[in-house]
Amino acid sequence: MQSRHLTSILDLSPEDLERVLDVALSIKRDGTGPALSGQVLALLFEKPSLRTRVSFEVAMSRLGGRSLYIGKEEVQIGSREPVRDVARVLSRMVNGVAIRTFDQAPLDEFASWSSVPVINALSDHEHPCQVLADLLTLRERFGTLRGLRLAYLGEGNNVARSLAYAAVLAGVEFVCASPAGYALTEVDIGQASELPGGGSVLQTDDPVAAVRGAAALYTDVWASMGEEHLLAERIEVFRDYQLNGELLAAAPADALVMHDLPAHRGEEITDEAIESPRSIVFDQAENRLHAQQALLMLLMGRSPQ
Repeated sequence: MQSRHLTSILDLSPEDLERVLDVALSIKRDGTGPALSGQVLALLFEKPSLRTRVSFEVAMSRLGGRSLYIGKEEVQIGSREPVRDVARVLSRMVNGVAIRTFDQAPLDEFASWSSVPVINALSDHEHPCQVLADLLTLRERFGTLRGLRLAYLGEGNNVARSLAYAAVLAGVEFVCASPAGYALTEVDIGQASELPGGGSVLQTDDPVAAVRGAAALYTDVWASMGEEHLLAERIEVFRDYQLNGELLAAAPADALVMHDLPAHRGEEITDEAIESPRSIVFDQAENRLHAQQALLMLLMGRSPQ
């Protein structure tokens, strides 16, 4: 891979992205041996987690290594100790670090001081591990990603930003439908558009137009962790962007339903949508495990031949 870290999807080339997905599909199909035997991955988490923590811990176990969970009370990174000190200490004791945090800047600073691979396990700016699982799920379903149209409904947040970057790298047409004031920024779209890979990014405020011709419809919560106090206001702002039967009817009859979970049913998505036969939401959740096994092997060990 072109980078020894994954702090952003921007760390990947189109070839890197394809390699991660190839290895993930191979692992899911054939399993893997103890490729990371004796290695330790530190999980430095400032935010709670279900899928991220479990998928990393199970991934390391299946690869013959182990994980070490370090909660926010134990380290208080950047306050109890400078980021650069924590990075250099952990680099001498573990073989890799996955960080789940709020701000992107401390994560980037940590990576700049770390001599072992650093993985963004979620920040307010990006969620690259989730997006690797999302693309893996779409590739399983369609055999290829190139030329697919992926419609995203909601805020231009960390998930949308990572999807935009990854879509261009993978040759996907990404359409982000957001209300005014909540869209991807011009900087986000400019960065995505400059990437190689042949995909594209379009921002719109029209959710119906976004889903027309889409292979999959994707949504996320309207208020992320730490923003729960904004939910009442956002319910009104995002009402027309709910992934429901009406929007499904405007999309192709075989368009799939996606969500990164946890889902707030009745807000950004309805039970009708998430429980429909078109839903691949729980395939996405499972594929966090397989995508992260591939990523860990490529960053910390050797991929299967």
